[in-house]
Amino acid sequence: MSRSELIRIARHNYEHASAGTIDQAPEVATVPASHYTDEEHFQRELKQIFHRLPLMLATTAELPSAGDYKALNAAGVPVLISRGDDGEVRAFINACRHRGAQIMPEGRGSSHRFTCPYHAWSYDQSGDLTGIYLPKDFGEIDRSCYSLKALPCLERAGLIWVTLDPTSTLPIEAFLSGYDQLLASFGFEHWHHFSSREVAGPNWKIAYDGYLDFYHLPILHKETFGSDMQNQANYYAYGPHQRLTAPNQGLRDLLNTPEAEWPVERLLDGVWTIFPHISIASFDGGGRSVMLSQLFPGATAGQSVTVQHYLMEHAPDEAQIEAANAQFAFLEHVVRDEDYATGLRQQQALRTGALDHVLFGRNERGGQNFHRWVEQLLGANDAALLDLFKQSPENAGDSSAASAG
Repeated sequence: MSRSELIRIARHNYEHASAGTIDQAPEVATVPASHYTDEEHFQRELKQIFHRLPLMLATTAELPSAGDYKALNAAGVPVLISRGDDGEVRAFINACRHRGAQIMPEGRGSSHRFTCPYHAWSYDQSGDLTGIYLPKDFGEIDRSCYSLKALPCLERAGLIWVTLDPTSTLPIEAFLSGYDQLLASFGFEHWHHFSSREVAGPNWKIAYDGYLDFYHLPILHKETFGSDMQNQANYYAYGPHQRLTAPNQGLRDLLNTPEAEWPVERLLDGVWTIFPHISIASFDGGGRSVMLSQLFPGATAGQSVTVQHYLMEHAPDEAQIEAANAQFAFLEHVVRDEDYATGLRQQQALRTGALDHVLFGRNERGGQNFHRWVEQLLGANDAALLDLFKQSPENAGDSSAASAG
């Protein structure tokens, strides 16, 4: 199914490239400027989106072996992700059940036991409480009642999703809306984690708008990589998740060959976004690679932090390491000094209150889709979540959509 869908998308893109058209939204859309600056609105987003929906918090490449773990702060929640000896990935609130101290420091490592640095209570890979320091002095408790607080967790397509609400009943599979079947075409479960770094940025939606936008590429990035880039995109939506690809005349050479011979990397171009905070873009720096950008809201409406993960299809040899480092450093420069520097100035202007709203054009369909989902989720109670994701997703790349030259 996933390959046939990728081929359908490729043919659809080529049809638009040949016709000089793109799929467009029915009309220009507006978003209140205060949605980027208002602190009360920001707190609602944290509660209704980041603290309720599955978030892609790790890659299989970061935890490839039994005993591997990753500890991180996700939208203000300390999370511990662990791969057990049985190969299963589990996620927990990174807090000791004794007095709430964070057990593992942020970062990655390997351990078959997690020991709290405060009073040395210890837990196994399944989160079970296995050790209490000086138990005779402490007193009797039912240890089975004091395991680490487990979080819903799912590993699919070489990516790991975690829901920050331990009581959530929203199936992660339902949230993925079939998008994971397409992402599986990358084969990320076999890829190599090369490096990660953090980049500070503006409001999380200002930052994310840029990942959904090809319109700015030849303008903002004209001095780096954008001078030869297309400023148009078609959008393919699976629930709230979207893939962006430019109309591609270069697919012409595939049309006279059997579809079974079309190389998968040609079918995976563009930018893949995972709602509400992930962007995956392909590159060729020291081998086939992607930059997976993991965007988190900051402490206030005007702040965010993006963790850039550089993944490579194969572990680089000595000759490839230099090229990979150069590519990753270049991408950091583009995001920090072009995208986010512009976004921070945009944030400053919107904070003045002089602008009532901002615009998303008919060609900026990805941004329109994204903000529509944000507003839907802000207004949906917990009981309505599953129904929201059960709705037939709009496929923004449907050739029946309005088109314009």
